[in-house]
Amino acid sequence: MQTAIPRRVALGAALLAATALAAPPAPSAYAATTPVTVTVNARAGLATVPATALGVNDAIWDTTLGTDAVADLLGAAGVKMIRYPGGSYADIYHWETHTAPGGYVAPNTDFDTFMASARRTGAEPMIIANYGTGSADEAAGWVRYANITKKYGAKYWTIGNENYGNGHYGSSWEADDHADKSPAQYAAEVIAYADAMKAVDPTIKVGAVLTMPANWPDGLVGGGDAATWNQVVLQAAGPHIDFADVHWYPGGGSAAEAIGKTQYLDDSMYLLRNQINTYGGANASRIGISLTETNVGVGQNTQPGAIFLADAYSSLIGNGVFTVQWWNVHNGIGTPSTVAGQTDYNDFGLLSSGTCTSDGTVCEPALNTPFAPYHALKLMSSFVHPGDQMVRAATDNALVTAYGSRRPNGDLGVLLINKDPDAAHDIALSYRGYTPSAAAPVAVTYGNGDTGIHAGSASTLPPYSITLVTLHPAGSNAAAPNAPGVPTASAVTDRTATISWPAVGRAAKYELYRANGAISEQLGETTGTSFTVRNLQPGKRYTVNVLARDSAGNLSWSSPPLTFATGAPATSTCTVKFADTNDWGNGYVGQVDITNTGAAPLNGWTLNFTWPTTWQSVSSGWNATWTQSGTDVRVTSDATLAASGGSTSVGFVGAYNGPNVLPAAFTLNGTLCSTSS
Repeated sequence: MQTAIPRRVALGAALLAATALAAPPAPSAYAATTPVTVTVNARAGLATVPATALGVNDAIWDTTLGTDAVADLLGAAGVKMIRYPGGSYADIYHWETHTAPGGYVAPNTDFDTFMASARRTGAEPMIIANYGTGSADEAAGWVRYANITKKYGAKYWTIGNENYGNGHYGSSWEADDHADKSPAQYAAEVIAYADAMKAVDPTIKVGAVLTMPANWPDGLVGGGDAATWNQVVLQAAGPHIDFADVHWYPGGGSAAEAIGKTQYLDDSMYLLRNQINTYGGANASRIGISLTETNVGVGQNTQPGAIFLADAYSSLIGNGVFTVQWWNVHNGIGTPSTVAGQTDYNDFGLLSSGTCTSDGTVCEPALNTPFAPYHALKLMSSFVHPGDQMVRAATDNALVTAYGSRRPNGDLGVLLINKDPDAAHDIALSYRGYTPSAAAPVAVTYGNGDTGIHAGSASTLPPYSITLVTLHPAGSNAAAPNAPGVPTASAVTDRTATISWPAVGRAAKYELYRANGAISEQLGETTGTSFTVRNLQPGKRYTVNVLARDSAGNLSWSSPPLTFATGAPATSTCTVKFADTNDWGNGYVGQVDITNTGAAPLNGWTLNFTWPTTWQSVSSGWNATWTQSGTDVRVTSDATLAASGGSTSVGFVGAYNGPNVLPAAFTLNGTLCSTSS
């Protein structure tokens, strides 16, 4: 986070323990409606849940950082990774002297105290090396102390916090003593830090700070830079890092808007992974992704915070992020308000700091009282476990979100989030590739105003609630083959792609499925380990999974997903170059160069393309007539494009309020064009 909020009132010693289950609230009346259909598709596997998935931030200005009470609360919530020394403080913090010039360092928050607390919690540390006012030698010394002297085995280290916030793009909140504040300088220093730190302990993992797609300053090119922050950093430092570290504060003007921001995550992670694979050097797929700060825009301590946490963590883990970390354990009171009938203290902490507003008129609950997001995190620890495989799930109601997690013992967890603050919703569960037993499913719920997780219903979701339904399989899958490994795509054209995967023992054949929402469409089957998919649509994104079946008919779990995009034809009678020439974060100037490479002139022309998302649009255009209907864009002109190379350039102002995934397929007078870069 940009700034840390110090304690306004000395924290007391009274502690509240979190209970496992609270008494359920009285049921609320609701109008009967058509049940929401929830489809869980075990054939459409997503990422496997890593041991470090559930994380939080801790900060050296928090006087409770090392207390047993806090460690036990975090342990009870299933926290498996804790970040230290806390946000922007990382770029002023000197570990050896335990000082942060210009900031407040609370007593008993030194590195050894933090490590003792993390161990009591049962969590791995994520340590931020000081880039802003530190050095590679200082960071290497910290690695030496942590892993050689103290033998802590601290594996994950990031170089700095939000270093793009050093003033290079205008806004300045992150300390940076370097005369050159460009992404090129940061990349050069990341290489120096990584080399020095790994010379001490070659087993550590080093991460570099990137920007989250669709969040400032994503898309911006600073003065004197060759490209955006992410491209410059990845092109130089990609071969030297092990993971990319991003933050995500999507904001929102209302509770509904704030919790709706999670709809952007699939596209944001798709763009980020593409950037890493494109610019990160050879074998860039090895570079992991951590999201080490996030919080909701409205209702940080109330049900919107809980809903946002469960939704964001589930989506990000399913997209392969190896840790998601809430900001913060404690943070302090802000400007109180009422959200969905509950007092919200505008406190970004999971636990109450027990502080009051400056005029003393509003005070938080007692120190360490869990806020709503804490209970959501605790529910998440029952939903996802290390080694589970996330599976695709969907509903037919925009106010109800679903996620699935298949466990090694065959159990299926279904997380259901009702974002409707006013109405309960009945649900009807259906499955693809999974048969539950006849036993009644077990459900637990956390709802608006609840003091804890309690027994719930597998058929009705209370208003503004998070419900976990757990089902057992009808039979054992022990005889099935192992799941195939990660597929790869090659020879991808506008219409075809060849999918390959590692061989699996006892597999008699392999089945290839394409995810279409929560439904899987079988693309084909083969006894080999590759399959060429045909009849694809140009410029479209596809996600596929491979399953193995043995001679007895037993079907394996799903492979991890493979997402790829088709492009344009290699040759055509027209060529289009589409470029974002000047981006400012929620809009840009676009230039489209159109060339007629055919043997006949075009006396008047029409260019068509489709935006990949619903949040992209044309604000205005020139050198042609621009119109948009839904996501379809039509550009027309009465001008002539001469044969064999006649060309024109048209432009527009584009707008977007989510990830800006650029179109990849264009037709000119109905002919699919090739593209150039």
